Amino acid sequence: MVRKKETLTLSVPPGTKEKLDAIADRLGITWGTKPSSSGLITKIAEQEFEVALPFALSTIQVQALRQAVRDLMDAGNIEEAKNVLTLLVDRGNLEAPLRRDLMRQVSQPTDQGWRTKVDQFIADQQPFRVIYTNSQGAALEFIARYAEIIFYEKRHFLQIWCDETSDSTDIPELKHNRCFRLDRIQALLPSTEEWRGSFDSVEVTFNLTGWLAKAYEPKLDDIQDQTLDKIRHITRRIINPFWFFREIIRYDKDCEIIAPDSVRQQFRQKIQALSDRYTNP
Repeated sequence: MVRKKETLTLSVPPGTKEKLDAIADRLGITWGTKPSSSGLITKIAEQEFEVALPFALSTIQVQALRQAVRDLMDAGNIEEAKNVLTLLVDRGNLEAPLRRDLMRQVSQPTDQGWRTKVDQFIADQQPFRVIYTNSQGAALEFIARYAEIIFYEKRHFLQIWCDETSDSTDIPELKHNRCFRLDRIQALLPSTEEWRGSFDSVEVTFNLTGWLAKAYEPKLDDIQDQTLDKIRHITRRIINPFWFFREIIRYDKDCEIIAPDSVRQQFRQKIQALSDRYTNP
């Protein structure tokens, strides 16, 4: 039985028929060997095709959505984060390395978001075990006897105080303070250890000169700030040298760590190793 068809008469500007044929040809909609405008209109009515330029995300939009993914994952909203990741992969027009990394994240099995559980342990002052996989793929275990969720640079991290220090490269005063990415946590389990009241900390004094003496904006952990003879003297209480060093290395020659000597020497070793990388053959 021949299917009955309806006739549709369109009034379009000159050249529109050729444009419709070109779109139909691009989408493979043909009548015999020729592109079919009527077939294209049918597909549009059935919502099978997008015929405008493909929707794509700009570079700024990609950056914003990647930050949204990090925030969603850190907050424990894993499914929502994966939905945004899927949008990025589908519409992001990404370079190959970033595209592969995002596809890997999308394909990973859905895991529990850890933020809610961490927040509950902290509220209850309940020590807990952290089963963790580091950036090198090594499985590690720590017992958090104090913890806070702290924002460093672009995302939230789990900062803990623990007794497991054998692999720490920090100064002795701060080696019990450890920092973890929430998305690398594999499990959290309550522990019977005793809860501490705070992190270990050291007071670090550094001098700012040149343009930075006026341009520097005080941080929450700065406990002293004074300027003498055009040199600005800052004393700050720190718990994690890694993030402190990441900040002040951007200040270049206009910043010098004065005390304590342990922190000064650790930073000196880092910049010496960087210098050696560019001077040794």
